[in-house]
Amino acid sequence: MGTKDLLLVAICATGLAVVASIVVDAGGSRRNHLPFPPRDAAFQGTVERVDHTFRQAWQSAGVSPSVRAADLAIARRLSLSLTGTIPSLEEIRRFEQQPAEGRIDWWLARLLADRRCSDYLAERFARAYVGVEDGPFLLYRRRRFVAWLSESIHQNRPYDAVVRDLIADTGLWTDRPATNFITVAMIPETNYPDPDKLAVRVCRSMLGLRIDCAQCHDHPFDDRWTQRGFQSLAAYFGSTEQGLSGIYEAKRPYKVEDYKSGEQVTIEPDVPFDGHLLPDEGTLRQRLAGWVTHPDNRAFARATVNRMWTLLFARPLVEPLDDIPLGEPRPDQPEQIVLDRLADEFAGSGYDLHRLIRLIAATEVFRLESRAIAVSGDAAELTDVQLHSWAAFPLTRLRPEQVVGGLLQSVSLTTVDYHSHILRRIIKVIGQQEFVERYGDVGENELTSGGGTIPQRLLMLNGKLVDERTDSNPLMNAATRIAMLAPTDESAVETAYLAVLTRRPTTAESGYFTEQLTGPEEDARSDKLGDLYWALLNSSEFSYHH
Repeated sequence: MGTKDLLLVAICATGLAVVASIVVDAGGSRRNHLPFPPRDAAFQGTVERVDHTFRQAWQSAGVSPSVRAADLAIARRLSLSLTGTIPSLEEIRRFEQQPAEGRIDWWLARLLADRRCSDYLAERFARAYVGVEDGPFLLYRRRRFVAWLSESIHQNRPYDAVVRDLIADTGLWTDRPATNFITVAMIPETNYPDPDKLAVRVCRSMLGLRIDCAQCHDHPFDDRWTQRGFQSLAAYFGSTEQGLSGIYEAKRPYKVEDYKSGEQVTIEPDVPFDGHLLPDEGTLRQRLAGWVTHPDNRAFARATVNRMWTLLFARPLVEPLDDIPLGEPRPDQPEQIVLDRLADEFAGSGYDLHRLIRLIAATEVFRLESRAIAVSGDAAELTDVQLHSWAAFPLTRLRPEQVVGGLLQSVSLTTVDYHSHILRRIIKVIGQQEFVERYGDVGENELTSGGGTIPQRLLMLNGKLVDERTDSNPLMNAATRIAMLAPTDESAVETAYLAVLTRRPTTAESGYFTEQLTGPEEDARSDKLGDLYWALLNSSEFSYHH
């Protein structure tokens, strides 16, 4: 045997040893402690006030909250919400090696430091800012925009500074990626963007206000939103143009056609409320950006909190997500009260997005079970009141990118991330794109709830990706490797459950599936474990955020 052959054998043996240590939980030396900020008085006080508000609401409604969820269930929620995938078996082993008291904080700190997190959140926010369309040819670079947004989130740049760049930045869309917020709205065969489209996106994505109808007529139910008021807001983008140097401010008035006289009317820029917060200095877009992100403009902080809450819970705190009331909350509106308390803390922290995520994840409601538990300890039916008062974690379907993200991670025992081999990452990206295209991408309105479809179920039951990842192929899926390396049938079943559902099997589940694995030869054992993997991937439990 030559030197190259010996080297190949050594590399393979090392790889098998690593995988084997993950399967049999012998990875004590792989611990990775990450520091996380301590909970200061303001942080802890906000968490306690939020918890108290919900407890009062439950008491008034006469309902009891569910019990605290298991640590692994909470870890799965965080992973799905922040990275669009489930924890790998490798990560689960590390997670369970941490001290129980600080385990969740350790996991959250690890996720926030992970590039997968900033990439995932950047895509979610980008869909609200610029949608999913390709935009005008040559003038729009969506990938550059998302990469810039990801870097801002990864560095935990103050969120208000990010939004100011989106609204007011100038220059070329290649060198100044934030300007893609403007160029995506460019009107074909002109040098200027659509002011109405930009005004709508500012309102919806940054202020949580839905005033689209005021483009054509005064709001029928709210006299604060008039057509002229909407036009005055759009006027802040009315002098924006594109030239050789990129996006810049031109000196020209913003004119619209008066629908009664048919004449062109000059519209002066103005904001729809709290005009005293509008800065006196700067260009039109700089002044608008200063007004939007002003610490006293509560709509800005409220909208961000509600969006981040929706990403973590898969359900808005205040519905609809982008239509939040401007007034002060009433005592019988606990969700509005909680929204305000979190918004005040967010603004007071200097718009620290990472801190906001930690804050929401620290609340009692985020760590509740997604089901009711009877006195006997068995699962019980949740009442409508419990479901709508946050007395249990909401049960919602995973979005397409979460389904395929969880699927591709579950069939790999090691973590698929930026440290993975480039070929594995390429295979993952291609697999995700093909799957989401067939499964269905809901686009920029992805955070609205919706049920599954028959084609989606058929894709999971009979699709190529699931079939390839559950057959007997040690290079492509985890089931075969578990069958090869697990020391006992019981540990093989447990490992499969951890890898796919992020939990251990119940006694009944373990007994049933262990019996199915007992006896057959190695090839047949591998096939049966592949069948178990297929069944778990097609279970309702895998397809839901819970």
